[in-house]
Amino acid sequence: MRVLHTADWHLGQRFIQGHERTDEHRHFLEWLVQTVREQQVEVLVVAGDIFDTGSPSNQALELYYSFLLSMRGTGCRDVVVVGGNHDSPATLNAPARLLRHLRVHVVGCVPDCFEEQVLVLDDAQGKPGLVVCAVPFLRDRDVRLSVPGETAEEREARIKQGIADHYARCAEVEQVWQLKDLGLPVLATGHLYAAGAAPSDSERTIHVGNLGQITADHFPAVFDYVALGHLHRPQRVGGREHIRYSGSPIPLSFSEIDHPKEVLLLDFQGGKLTELQSLPVPGARRLVRFHGTLQEVTEGLTAYDNTGYPLPAWADVQIHSELTQLEVADALLTVIQALDRQQLEVLARRHFRLVKLRALGQAEETDDTPLTRSLHDFTEREVFEQRLEAEPEASRAELLRTFDELLERM
Repeated sequence: MRVLHTADWHLGQRFIQGHERTDEHRHFLEWLVQTVREQQVEVLVVAGDIFDTGSPSNQALELYYSFLLSMRGTGCRDVVVVGGNHDSPATLNAPARLLRHLRVHVVGCVPDCFEEQVLVLDDAQGKPGLVVCAVPFLRDRDVRLSVPGETAEEREARIKQGIADHYARCAEVEQVWQLKDLGLPVLATGHLYAAGAAPSDSERTIHVGNLGQITADHFPAVFDYVALGHLHRPQRVGGREHIRYSGSPIPLSFSEIDHPKEVLLLDFQGGKLTELQSLPVPGARRLVRFHGTLQEVTEGLTAYDNTGYPLPAWADVQIHSELTQLEVADALLTVIQALDRQQLEVLARRHFRLVKLRALGQAEETDDTPLTRSLHDFTEREVFEQRLEAEPEASRAELLRTFDELLERM
């Protein structure tokens, strides 16, 4: 059985100042269809965050359904889709019964019947060939009972144990261990934050106060592979080769420009994972950073070469200078206006004014105000954190935890 693992597409994402990512996502999905066909993939697993918001745009929905339709001509027999923390379970689950006729198995949230998370997929001969424990993002209500008055530490421990218990319960489903005993491989999915993993700036906080708690040891040994989503950097969990984040297929923030973008190709034989290889995802657009003095940034912008990319690059500019913000803005605007916007577009600009030392050895304050920044440049959490500056410091931590929980439920 040959399986391909991907996650964190974030269809419909709007970048800084509302810039659309539709063309980049379409480029990736077309490449994915071609790759599935060429690599003779039999099962495609998407481990959450198919969409960037719970109310995806019509364009994002069109990309998703067009992709699923295109998969019909690839030879891939089954597609497994689980919900992530960005996804609306209702949106994903609405067409689930219809998609099942296309052998697309959607688990947007934990189903009322627990065993419905366990899928048995046939091989090329029509016999059971792979067991998939299709575990979606586990929301607070899925893993613990609400306990009034509990401390933050007690809440974290309760969520951690609840997630571990959920996977243990999956492993104990009669169908799973019976088919495992008959020599079938077992694959589990998950959309969570594992201990020791490296995040980027674009993942939303999940499981309030619980970042970095789940370890490789929490996944039962019956799982031959664990396909994870949520973190956008491809990586192993706890050094285990068979517990992996595939990462996002396109960079979702400037913090991800150095992350490799890939999908993972898995081969199972004799009931075991025998080979795992990463397939690099070709990018349609580069995200680039130009940080330094005004002269260094100017030279970098004017010399930039976008050869090999069908879409213009998006740039993040950060200038360190003794000049005033107005002087830097005027000089930078002249450079930007001369750029070919079919090759490079500057989206984010910041000015850090260099510190000057006074005679007594004291330093002047630095000016790190962005040259241009709109509400789109902030996450919901960053906006709330700024609002909290007006509240008493003693109450901020609890208010932020409550806000995180509200954001997760939304």
